[in-house]
Amino acid sequence: MTAQSVTPPETEAIPWAPTPARMRQTLGAFATGVTVITGTGPGGAPVGFACQSFASVSLDPPLVLFCADHRGRAWPLIRESGRFTVNVLADGQSDVCARFGSSRGRKYEGLEWEVSRWGTPSLPGALTRVHAEVHDVRAAGDHDVVIGRVLGLDPVGEGLPMLFFRGGFGVDDPTTAEVTGPWGWGDRWG
Repeated sequence: MTAQSVTPPETEAIPWAPTPARMRQTLGAFATGVTVITGTGPGGAPVGFACQSFASVSLDPPLVLFCADHRGRAWPLIRESGRFTVNVLADGQSDVCARFGSSRGRKYEGLEWEVSRWGTPSLPGALTRVHAEVHDVRAAGDHDVVIGRVLGLDPVGEGLPMLFFRGGFGVDDPTTAEVTGPWGWGDRWG
């Protein structure tokens, strides 16, 4: 048996084709935690973005990863500075997620935050924080896969994590509709 080149018919006509809308709908069934990646820009100005693509990669050496949209404004600044903090959001921090999940508005305006010992912003009320330096970056479609070498960990706080599921927060209602607000899939996190 040999492989043959097949020209696919129109993608929209195929019910299983991976269109952006179908990707959102299908992969939205995978519940993820929500984080805010923070760092600094020119002159040490704080920057950050909401991110649901975060994972542990390795315990030895200690590595984590996140994915950031190429079109985002904060990620290129964080990349240039070389360090970042992953603020794992707790349930009930939808206001923080809304600030950092939108490309509009001032993310830090009126928000109390601290500078970590690594010079990156640490957000209040986070369930936990991971402080890291950019170790490797790989382009993957419209995103960068960022590998970070962990420099330090803040203790895990009490409470439940914020979850993103089917375009909304939480998993109480399995029929959650896709969010169209400032932190939904339509606004570019990153």
